Amino acid sequence: MIPINDQAPVVCSQKILIQARVEQVWSVLTNISNWRSWMPNVKETRLNGSLAPETTFDWKTGGMKIHSKLHTVSPYKFFGWTGKVYGIYAIHNWVLTDLGETTEVQVSESMTGILAWLFRKMLTKTLAQDMAQSLEFLQAASEKQITKEKEQTA
Repeated sequence: MIPINDQAPVVCSQKILIQARVEQVWSVLTNISNWRSWMPNVKETRLNGSLAPETTFDWKTGGMKIHSKLHTVSPYKFFGWTGKVYGIYAIHNWVLTDLGETTEVQVSESMTGILAWLFRKMLTKTLAQDMAQSLEFLQAASEKQITKEKEQTA
């Protein structure tokens, strides 16, 4: 996994506990083509190949079109990518920890570049808010999947 840059002007990390097995959380998180269904701020997604390191994907969020490249796809453990938009280079990592019926999910990101330096306070605040929201959306989507599975087997 490519580590985030702890010395970058914009750095943020957050975590959450999700009441779902790691396989279910992984399934929701890594289905890039389906991000729009559970992340309202994501408007478009396109995975340009298979879910593997070096595969690129394009997505639109917050009015920005982003071109990203997967750097880590380690099933049920690590998922990460890099991306560049408006001269800002980001490293984004997810770490999943299997706790049985619960999964701890940590997300971290760093941003470098001249705009990241100039707008570091605003970008850090926005990133922290977006990150918290993404974790909540992932939690809701993963736990909703469990409810559906239970209803289908009942």
